[in-house]
Amino acid sequence: MMDRQSTETSYKYRTGKNKLMFVLVCLFSFLSMIPLFLILWDVVSKGYKNFNLRLFTEVAPSSMDAMLAKVNGDAIPGGILNGITGTILIVGIAIIITIPLGLFIGIYLSEHAGSRFAKVVSYLTDLLQGIPSIVIGIIAYSWVVKPLGGYSALAGSVALTMMMIPMVVRSTEETLKMLPLSYKEAGLALGSSYTNVVFKILLPSGFGGIFTGILLAISRVMGETAPLMLTALGATVVNWNVLEPTSAIPLLIWDFYNDPNLIDLIWSSSLLLLIVIFLLNWIAKIVARKWKI
Repeated sequence: MMDRQSTETSYKYRTGKNKLMFVLVCLFSFLSMIPLFLILWDVVSKGYKNFNLRLFTEVAPSSMDAMLAKVNGDAIPGGILNGITGTILIVGIAIIITIPLGLFIGIYLSEHAGSRFAKVVSYLTDLLQGIPSIVIGIIAYSWVVKPLGGYSALAGSVALTMMMIPMVVRSTEETLKMLPLSYKEAGLALGSSYTNVVFKILLPSGFGGIFTGILLAISRVMGETAPLMLTALGATVVNWNVLEPTSAIPLLIWDFYNDPNLIDLIWSSSLLLLIVIFLLNWIAKIVARKWKI
Protein backbone atom coordinates (compact mmCIF):
# COMPACT_ATOMS: atom_id res chain seq x y z
CA MET A 1 0.00 0.00 0.00
CA MET A 2 2.80 2.37 0.95
CA ASP A 3 4.69 1.50 -2.27
CA ARG A 4 1.60 2.27 -4.34
CA GLN A 5 1.10 5.66 -2.64
CA SER A 6 4.79 6.44 -3.07
CA THR A 7 4.63 5.57 -6.76
CA GLU A 8 1.53 7.75 -7.28
CA THR A 9 3.18 10.66 -5.43
CA SER A 10 6.32 10.30 -7.50
CA TYR A 11 4.26 10.17 -10.71
CA LYS A 12 2.30 13.31 -9.78
CA TYR A 13 5.55 15.08 -8.90
CA ARG A 14 7.16 14.20 -12.23
CA THR A 15 4.01 15.14 -14.14
CA GLY A 16 3.76 18.47 -12.37
CA LYS A 17 7.46 19.18 -12.98
CA ASN A 18 7.07 18.35 -16.68
CA LYS A 19 4.09 20.70 -17.00
CA LEU A 20 5.96 23.46 -15.18
CA MET A 21 9.00 23.09 -17.43
CA PHE A 22 6.77 23.07 -20.52
CA VAL A 23 5.11 26.30 -19.41
CA LEU A 24 8.49 27.92 -18.67
CA VAL A 25 9.91 26.89 -22.04
CA CYS A 26 6.87 28.29 -23.87
CA LEU A 27 6.98 31.49 -21.80
CA PHE A 28 10.67 32.19 -22.42
CA SER A 29 10.31 31.26 -26.09
CA PHE A 30 7.52 33.81 -26.41
CA LEU A 31 9.56 36.43 -24.56
CA SER A 32 12.51 35.86 -26.87
CA MET A 33 10.27 36.50 -29.90
CA ILE A 34 8.87 39.79 -28.59
CA PRO A 35 11.93 41.88 -29.69
CA LEU A 36 11.73 40.31 -33.16
CA PHE A 37 8.04 41.13 -33.52
CA LEU A 38 8.65 44.69 -32.31
CA ILE A 39 11.44 45.17 -34.85
CA LEU A 40 9.30 43.78 -37.66
CA TRP A 41 6.36 45.97 -36.69
CA ASP A 42 8.54 49.09 -36.47
CA VAL A 43 10.19 48.49 -39.87
CA VAL A 44 6.97 47.55 -41.67
CA SER A 45 4.81 50.33 -40.17
CA LYS A 46 7.38 53.02 -41.06
CA GLY A 47 8.84 51.52 -44.22
CA TYR A 48 5.70 50.97 -46.32
CA LYS A 49 5.16 54.73 -46.77
CA ASN A 50 8.07 55.11 -49.21
CA PHE A 51 7.91 51.55 -50.52
CA ASN A 52 6.89 52.27 -54.10
CA LEU A 53 8.08 51.89 -57.68
CA ARG A 54 10.46 54.84 -57.39
CA LEU A 55 12.38 52.98 -54.74
CA PHE A 56 13.47 50.47 -57.38
CA THR A 57 13.82 52.75 -60.42
CA GLU A 58 15.53 55.93 -59.17
CA VAL A 59 18.85 56.61 -57.47
CA ALA A 60 19.13 58.06 -53.99
CA PRO A 61 18.18 61.76 -53.86
CA SER A 62 20.46 64.53 -52.72
CA SER A 63 20.00 66.15 -49.34
CA MET A 64 18.81 69.39 -51.02
CA ASP A 65 16.11 67.60 -53.03
CA ALA A 66 14.87 65.83 -49.91
CA MET A 67 14.84 69.07 -47.93
CA LEU A 68 12.83 70.91 -50.61
CA ALA A 69 10.34 68.04 -50.76
CA LYS A 70 9.89 68.18 -47.00
CA VAL A 71 9.38 71.96 -47.06
CA ASN A 72 6.71 71.58 -49.75
CA GLY A 73 5.07 68.68 -47.92
CA ASP A 74 5.83 66.26 -50.74
CA ALA A 75 7.16 62.72 -50.57
CA ILE A 76 10.92 62.37 -50.70
CA PRO A 77 11.93 61.91 -54.36
CA GLY A 78 14.24 59.20 -55.57
CA GLY A 79 14.89 55.65 -54.47
CA ILE A 80 17.77 53.27 -53.89
CA LEU A 81 18.43 51.91 -57.38
CA ASN A 82 22.18 52.54 -57.02
CA GLY A 83 22.17 50.55 -53.78
CA ILE A 84 20.20 47.65 -55.30
CA THR A 85 22.48 47.34 -58.33
CA GLY A 86 25.56 47.73 -56.15
CA THR A 87 24.39 44.98 -53.79
CA ILE A 88 23.71 42.67 -56.74
CA LEU A 89 27.17 43.38 -58.18
CA ILE A 90 29.15 43.05 -54.95
CA VAL A 91 27.31 40.02 -53.57
CA GLY A 92 27.22 38.39 -57.03
CA ILE A 93 31.01 38.56 -57.40
CA ALA A 94 31.41 37.31 -53.83
CA ILE A 95 29.18 34.31 -54.64
CA ILE A 96 31.20 33.50 -57.77
CA ILE A 97 34.43 33.53 -55.74
CA THR A 98 33.05 31.82 -52.64
CA ILE A 99 31.23 28.80 -54.05
CA PRO A 100 34.23 27.09 -55.74
CA LEU A 101 36.57 27.86 -52.85
CA GLY A 102 34.07 26.78 -50.19
CA LEU A 103 33.14 23.58 -52.01
CA PHE A 104 36.72 22.46 -52.62
CA ILE A 105 37.83 23.24 -49.07
CA GLY A 106 34.76 21.50 -47.63
CA ILE A 107 35.36 18.42 -49.81
CA TYR A 108 38.99 18.26 -48.70
CA LEU A 109 38.09 18.55 -45.01
CA SER A 110 35.43 15.83 -45.26
CA GLU A 111 37.68 13.43 -47.19
CA HIS A 112 40.87 13.99 -45.14
CA ALA A 113 39.42 14.69 -41.71
CA GLY A 114 42.22 12.89 -39.88
CA SER A 115 45.19 14.57 -41.54
CA ARG A 116 47.19 17.22 -39.75
CA PHE A 117 46.83 19.74 -42.59
CA ALA A 118 43.04 19.30 -42.59
CA LYS A 119 42.96 20.02 -38.86
CA VAL A 120 44.96 23.21 -39.41
CA VAL A 121 42.63 24.30 -42.23
CA SER A 122 39.59 23.52 -40.09
CA TYR A 123 40.98 25.57 -37.21
CA LEU A 124 41.76 28.51 -39.51
CA THR A 125 38.24 28.31 -40.95
CA ASP A 126 36.75 28.58 -37.47
CA LEU A 127 39.12 31.45 -36.71
CA LEU A 128 38.09 33.29 -39.86
CA GLN A 129 34.44 32.90 -38.94
CA GLY A 130 35.07 34.60 -35.61
CA ILE A 131 36.90 37.64 -36.98
CA PRO A 132 34.83 40.85 -36.62
CA SER A 133 33.55 42.27 -39.89
CA ILE A 134 35.31 45.60 -39.38
CA VAL A 135 38.64 43.78 -39.14
CA ILE A 136 37.89 41.92 -42.37
CA GLY A 137 37.17 45.29 -43.97
CA ILE A 138 40.56 46.58 -42.87
CA ILE A 139 42.27 43.47 -44.26
CA ALA A 140 40.45 43.83 -47.59
CA TYR A 141 41.46 47.50 -47.66
CA SER A 142 45.12 46.52 -47.26
CA TRP A 143 44.95 43.62 -49.73
CA VAL A 144 42.79 45.13 -52.49
CA VAL A 145 42.03 48.84 -52.10
CA LYS A 146 45.60 50.02 -51.63
CA PRO A 147 47.16 47.86 -54.40
CA LEU A 148 44.42 48.90 -56.86
CA GLY A 149 44.73 52.52 -55.84
CA GLY A 150 41.09 53.11 -54.99
CA TYR A 151 37.81 51.82 -53.59
CA SER A 152 35.88 49.37 -55.73
CA ALA A 153 33.12 46.78 -55.89
CA LEU A 154 35.80 44.11 -56.24
CA ALA A 155 37.31 45.08 -52.89
CA GLY A 156 33.87 44.85 -51.27
CA SER A 157 33.36 41.42 -52.83
CA VAL A 158 36.67 40.19 -51.44
CA ALA A 159 35.64 41.34 -47.96
CA LEU A 160 32.27 39.57 -48.21
CA THR A 161 33.96 36.47 -49.62
CA MET A 162 36.12 36.18 -46.50
CA MET A 163 32.94 36.28 -44.41
CA MET A 164 31.04 33.75 -46.55
CA ILE A 165 33.73 31.09 -47.01
CA PRO A 166 33.59 29.63 -43.46
CA MET A 167 29.82 29.02 -43.68
CA VAL A 168 30.03 27.37 -47.10
CA VAL A 169 33.00 25.26 -46.00
CA ARG A 170 31.25 24.07 -42.86
CA SER A 171 27.95 23.29 -44.62
CA THR A 172 29.78 21.34 -47.35
CA GLU A 173 31.95 19.45 -44.89
CA GLU A 174 29.15 18.49 -42.51
CA THR A 175 26.76 17.56 -45.33
CA LEU A 176 29.28 15.25 -47.00
CA LYS A 177 30.11 13.63 -43.65
CA MET A 178 26.42 12.78 -43.19
CA LEU A 179 26.22 10.90 -46.49
CA PRO A 180 26.34 7.09 -46.19
CA LEU A 181 29.75 5.60 -46.97
CA SER A 182 28.02 3.16 -49.33
CA TYR A 183 27.53 5.98 -51.86
CA LYS A 184 31.26 6.33 -52.36
CA GLU A 185 31.90 2.59 -52.20
CA ALA A 186 29.24 1.86 -54.82
CA GLY A 187 30.60 4.48 -57.18
CA LEU A 188 34.18 3.25 -56.86
CA ALA A 189 33.07 -0.37 -57.20
CA LEU A 190 31.38 0.44 -60.51
CA GLY A 191 34.65 1.76 -61.88
CA SER A 192 34.09 5.50 -61.52
CA SER A 193 37.09 7.67 -60.78
CA TYR A 194 37.40 9.37 -57.41
CA THR A 195 36.70 12.75 -59.03
CA ASN A 196 33.51 11.49 -60.69
CA VAL A 197 32.33 9.96 -57.42
CA VAL A 198 32.77 13.28 -55.62
CA PHE A 199 31.25 15.55 -58.27
CA LYS A 200 28.58 13.25 -59.73
CA ILE A 201 27.47 11.30 -56.66
CA LEU A 202 28.44 12.95 -53.37
CA LEU A 203 27.82 16.61 -54.23
CA PRO A 204 24.42 16.01 -55.92
CA SER A 205 23.38 13.81 -53.00
CA GLY A 206 24.26 16.54 -50.53
CA PHE A 207 22.83 19.37 -52.64
CA GLY A 208 20.18 20.33 -50.07
CA GLY A 209 22.58 20.93 -47.19
CA ILE A 210 25.22 22.61 -49.35
CA PHE A 211 22.75 24.93 -51.08
CA THR A 212 21.17 25.83 -47.75
CA GLY A 213 24.60 26.79 -46.39
CA ILE A 214 25.23 28.98 -49.44
CA LEU A 215 21.89 30.78 -49.04
CA LEU A 216 22.49 31.36 -45.33
CA ALA A 217 25.96 32.72 -46.11
CA ILE A 218 24.44 35.14 -48.63
CA SER A 219 21.80 36.33 -46.16
CA ARG A 220 24.56 36.73 -43.55
CA VAL A 221 26.52 39.24 -45.64
CA MET A 222 23.60 41.05 -47.32
CA GLY A 223 23.31 43.51 -44.45
CA GLU A 224 27.00 44.05 -43.72
CA THR A 225 28.03 47.70 -43.66
CA ALA A 226 31.42 48.02 -41.97
CA PRO A 227 33.46 46.03 -44.55
CA LEU A 228 31.86 47.91 -47.45
CA MET A 229 32.58 51.29 -45.88
CA LEU A 230 36.28 50.46 -46.05
CA THR A 231 36.24 48.83 -49.49
CA ALA A 232 33.32 49.80 -51.79
CA LEU A 233 32.86 53.27 -50.21
CA GLY A 234 29.61 54.07 -52.06
CA ALA A 235 28.42 55.96 -55.14
CA THR A 236 25.59 58.33 -56.01
CA VAL A 237 25.04 56.74 -59.44
CA VAL A 238 24.42 53.25 -60.77
CA ASN A 239 27.79 51.61 -61.37
CA TRP A 240 28.55 48.24 -62.96
CA ASN A 241 32.33 48.71 -63.14
CA VAL A 242 33.92 46.34 -60.61
CA LEU A 243 36.96 48.62 -60.30
CA GLU A 244 34.98 51.73 -59.34
CA PRO A 245 33.38 52.76 -56.02
CA THR A 246 29.94 51.23 -55.71
CA SER A 247 27.03 51.73 -53.38
CA ALA A 248 24.99 49.05 -51.59
CA ILE A 249 21.75 49.01 -49.63
CA PRO A 250 23.48 48.89 -46.20
CA LEU A 251 25.74 51.78 -47.22
CA LEU A 252 22.73 53.86 -48.28
CA ILE A 253 21.01 53.13 -44.97
CA TRP A 254 24.09 54.45 -43.18
CA ASP A 255 24.15 57.55 -45.40
CA PHE A 256 20.44 58.19 -44.81
CA TYR A 257 20.98 57.85 -41.06
CA ASN A 258 23.60 60.61 -41.13
CA ASP A 259 21.36 62.99 -43.09
CA PRO A 260 18.23 64.26 -41.27
CA ASN A 261 16.59 65.11 -44.60
CA LEU A 262 16.85 61.53 -45.85
CA ILE A 263 16.09 59.69 -42.65
CA ASP A 264 12.63 58.62 -43.86
CA LEU A 265 14.26 56.45 -46.54
CA ILE A 266 15.96 54.38 -43.85
CA TRP A 267 12.79 52.46 -43.14
CA SER A 268 11.88 51.59 -46.74
CA SER A 269 15.47 50.52 -47.43
CA SER A 270 15.51 48.42 -44.27
CA LEU A 271 12.17 46.87 -45.21
CA LEU A 272 13.50 45.85 -48.63
CA LEU A 273 16.63 44.35 -47.09
CA LEU A 274 14.53 42.54 -44.49
CA ILE A 275 12.26 41.07 -47.19
CA VAL A 276 15.22 39.81 -49.24
CA ILE A 277 16.87 38.18 -46.22
CA PHE A 278 13.54 36.65 -45.16
CA LEU A 279 13.05 35.18 -48.65
CA LEU A 280 16.57 33.73 -48.68
CA ASN A 281 16.04 32.07 -45.31
CA TRP A 282 12.60 30.82 -46.38
CA ILE A 283 14.05 29.28 -49.56
CA ALA A 284 16.84 27.71 -47.48
CA LYS A 285 14.22 26.08 -45.24
CA ILE A 286 12.31 24.71 -48.22
CA VAL A 287 15.46 23.34 -49.88
CA ALA A 288 16.67 21.77 -46.65
CA ARG A 289 13.30 20.07 -46.11
CA LYS A 290 12.93 18.89 -49.71
CA TRP A 291 16.46 17.52 -50.14
CA LYS A 292 16.83 16.19 -46.62
CA ILE A 293 19.53 13.52 -46.37
